[in-house]
Amino acid sequence: MDKKVFELDFHGRKIVVEHGQLAKQATGSVLVRYNDTVVLSAVVVNKNVNLLSDFFPLTVNYQEKLYSVGKIPGGFIKREGRPTEAATLAARMIDRPMRPLFKEDFKNEVQVINTVLSVDQDCSPELTAMLASSLATMLTGAPFEGPIAGVKIGYIDGEYIINPTPEELDQSSLDLTVAGTMDAINMVEAGSKEVSEEVMLEGLMLAHSLIKELCQFQLDILKEFTIVPMEYEKLEIEDSLFEEVKALCEKDIDEALRIKEKLVKYDRLDEIKENIVEKYKEEKEEELEEEELKYFLTKVRSIMEQVEYNLFRNIVVKEKIRSDGRKMDEIRPLSTDIDLLPRTHGSALFTRGETQSLSVTTLGALGEHQILDGLSLEDEKRFMLHYNFPAFSVGETGRYGAPGRREIGHGALGERALLQVIPSEEEFPYTIRVVSEILESNGSSSQASICAGCMSLMAAGVPIKAPVAGIAMGLITAGDEYTILTDIAGMEDHLGDMDFKVAGTKNGICALQMDIKIKGVTKEILKEALEQAKKARLEILDVITNTIKEPRKEVSKYAPKTKVFYISPSKIRDVIGRGGEMITKIICECSNVSDVNSIGAVKVDLEDDGRVIVYHTDQEVIDKTASMIEDVARDVEVGKIYSAKVVKIEPFGCFVELWPGCEGLVHISQLAKDRVEKTEDVVQVGDTILVKAIGLDKKGKQNFSRRDAILEMSKKSDKK
Repeated sequence: MDKKVFELDFHGRKIVVEHGQLAKQATGSVLVRYNDTVVLSAVVVNKNVNLLSDFFPLTVNYQEKLYSVGKIPGGFIKREGRPTEAATLAARMIDRPMRPLFKEDFKNEVQVINTVLSVDQDCSPELTAMLASSLATMLTGAPFEGPIAGVKIGYIDGEYIINPTPEELDQSSLDLTVAGTMDAINMVEAGSKEVSEEVMLEGLMLAHSLIKELCQFQLDILKEFTIVPMEYEKLEIEDSLFEEVKALCEKDIDEALRIKEKLVKYDRLDEIKENIVEKYKEEKEEELEEEELKYFLTKVRSIMEQVEYNLFRNIVVKEKIRSDGRKMDEIRPLSTDIDLLPRTHGSALFTRGETQSLSVTTLGALGEHQILDGLSLEDEKRFMLHYNFPAFSVGETGRYGAPGRREIGHGALGERALLQVIPSEEEFPYTIRVVSEILESNGSSSQASICAGCMSLMAAGVPIKAPVAGIAMGLITAGDEYTILTDIAGMEDHLGDMDFKVAGTKNGICALQMDIKIKGVTKEILKEALEQAKKARLEILDVITNTIKEPRKEVSKYAPKTKVFYISPSKIRDVIGRGGEMITKIICECSNVSDVNSIGAVKVDLEDDGRVIVYHTDQEVIDKTASMIEDVARDVEVGKIYSAKVVKIEPFGCFVELWPGCEGLVHISQLAKDRVEKTEDVVQVGDTILVKAIGLDKKGKQNFSRRDAILEMSKKSDKK
């Protein structure tokens, strides 16, 4: 196959698509260059299909290769292992706009594998992979209603920036990633420094205009290929069977959908469906072979799902009745509590209807930050939010182990929202970890995590800039009619057309996430959803601030206290000592422990600029540690007389200590006015003597003179 190359100048940067040279055995593949960022996307569509499956088996992977940024992986095993959180989030970001564009009756397994081969930090590899994934999938001929593309938008001094560089993002009040098709936006991720709804909306509209350019580029490329639409096996449902099953279940499902309690509703729906399945099973068992019966019952289940889907939309859009009886813009009952856990640094409980988050804040030394081994310029972070979703929160059994993609994604959304109000390292020199334990879930547990996390931060004494709350909005359409829902429950999310999460302060938006399942969402719908979300956010903020108005002035007695001071950067080496000997001695002596890793040992962070941060729960231990470090870092003034303690006797003189960490030699010739035969004739270990600083020797060690100190003190006495 001949190699084909296509180029586009996209707002000052070059995009190059290459096809026909690499990964030719994949069903579809392209290599995309965005300046010096290079990503290979290979898509394989399995020819076999499991029509009995109730889900579409799509896998999107984003594989970071550290050679792409000239790094060797850390740790003992020098090869890439499990995906980093950044890689998982990138894969989700590509999956979310692609998944709803596959035909609903398509059940063949599809794998989209993106391999990052080279990274130019100014040209996003994630967005490059998204374009490559779209184009490679289009080339397979699979029933995918693309293409899609994505862009990033920044906002600096009132101006929007297209695909900002990392340096520009540092200055930007908006970090907005948008994906979509020629027709509509269908995925949004944003973090922002309390920007207004108007700024966010205009950013979304600008992004879509740019997405159209990238989609058109792909369409132009596709004209150069003869793509045969893929023929695939699908579940064929006869009209007569559809009407028959519908008549059996419609009335009962309609009644069940109007039950307000979540578990009662779900149990009744399951009962209705199982009864009908059992009815058909008994009728068809002798007539059909085992595989034929499974196929037939799958069709029956599919019909009932479609009936439920249509009824639900009719109830919400036509009758304006929600699944739990609320008004369209009504939030479920809220309750909040703080300080549930006595020994943690900060804890809070946030309950909204049948969704509940217990969030816990822990404060640690700056040295306990998370080290990142990835492709970005960022190599550490001091604020983390971790989200846990146990199966019992939805009344189910399930797998327990490492967090899945969903948990990582929800945690990242909460972290992005709260990060905007976290104080700087200089204002609050701690590593901060928030953990959200979801104890109940029926819609938008990620936003509950933001609310509970915000309260736990304030309870822990973290001086956040403003309280943050989050809310999830929904959209249900029926023909040309639509309804926007505030605070969507699980069924409204599952059967709805849009999941639109907005978190922020009373002043503006801090984070936004949106997934859309339908082809078109207008600017008017987005504007209405943002305004409705703001109203709800302010209601929740009132409840939060009624529980805890502002951050506590002091951290918990169980949290480490801090003391920050500066020493000369040239003295850091002395404070550490040879092989860490001096800092180990200080920590053990001040903490009264034998090992620096012992529980209760004081923690000390030494920064390159000379900043010293001491952490401990006991202020006396902190003060003692700081005093000893300051002593080690104190400069000895040549010509000044000091009181010193004799710590070691040698034939050539004695070693004296002015203060912990500051030692020097008094040569035997400097011990007295007269000649000294033996050091012990003049001093003993433990004696306190006066010495005069006379400078450094050739090795940089301090030298002192007892003789000069005696002579100088004698002169002063004679003058008196």
